[in-house]
Order: sequence, then structure tokens, then C-alpha cells
Amino acid sequence: MRDLQPGEKLVMATHNAGKLREIEVLVAPFGMSVVSAGALGLPEPEETGTTFEENAALKARAAAVASGLPALADDSGLAVDALDGDPGVYSARWAGPGKDFDAAMRTVEDRLQALGATEPGQRKAHFVAVLALAFPDGDCDLFRGEVHGALVYPPRGPNGFGYDPIFVPEGHGKTFGEMSADEKHTMSHRARAFAAFARARLPR
Repeated sequence: MRDLQPGEKLVMATHNAGKLREIEVLVAPFGMSVVSAGALGLPEPEETGTTFEENAALKARAAAVASGLPALADDSGLAVDALDGDPGVYSARWAGPGKDFDAAMRTVEDRLQALGATEPGQRKAHFVAVLALAFPDGDCDLFRGEVHGALVYPPRGPNGFGYDPIFVPEGHGKTFGEMSADEKHTMSHRARAFAAFARARLPR
């Protein structure tokens, strides 16, 4: 597994504009550029893995082979303690084909209410992100980040994406949806996975 070089172009194996923006901000200080798989017209592979690691690796390898460029892929999701870790790797699927995360957040809340989980201590959750770096030869490395907190409802804040408006990280009063991009990038699961990736593979 080689290190990446200044000025190198990466493919971000996503069709999610929010994820692409976060990664663009994170790689910019290293003099690197990112293009999305969507912009290159690459298909989205079926996520058949049962773990974040498996799904991140299969997406990164597919994008690297198809583009001939190093590829990054992120598989991430929300794991709710009271729901036995759901939605987990199925976080995006809970939003349905229309990516309706308002509906997904309602589903999480409905299930918590059905369990009587109304107190903060009963509503613990964590975000997980696994970042995969793959090269066209199939070589792949994985980096994991987590951030723990609790869920609130109704959703708060217009920023972020996905389940951000119902997640309050430990030690903070704002949801990710209420935080600026700069605030979120100092502590998010994706930022933590990226920090591990940067230490291992980015130019110093």
C-alpha cells in the first residue's frame, strides 16, 4: 500500500453530495483534489456487506478499478443502543429510495417511543464511519472513526445531512444539524476516520 502524493486526484466513491463536500474540505489542505463517482458516471455497486468495513471496501475497490485512480469510499451510519445497533449499516436504506431522512428519523423516534425510551440515558447512540482507500490493483486499507452521543426529537438544525439533526454529541448541546461545518469537522465520525487515514497515507 503506497502513500498518496501532493496534487494527486482521488475518486470519492459516492453519489451523496454531503459526503463529497466533507471530504473535499478535509483533503484540501493536503493539496489534493476529489471527483465524485457520480460525476464520472460510475455506477453505485450493491452494498452486500454486513459491516461498515465490508461495504466501504467494496465501494472503494469498484471505483478504483473503474476509474483507474485511487479511490476513497465511506460507509457510515447511526447505531442506536436501544435498537440493538440499528439502523447501523442499513442507515441509508431506512431513508428509502427517495433518501427521505425525515422519514428515517421519524422511524427511529417511533421505535424508541415504542420502547419507552424517552430519557437521554435511554437514547444513547453513536455514529460510525469507515473510510476505505483502494488502488486500481485492488489494494485496500481501512480506517474507522466513531462519535458517541444521544438522540433528540424533533430534529434540530438545517445543516449536515442524514441523521445529523437528531444527534447531539457527548459534551455538546447542539445537534450536528445545528453546528457549522467547521464545528462538525472537529469531532465527527468521518473526521476521526479521516484523521487516521491522513496520519497513515497522506503527504506530511
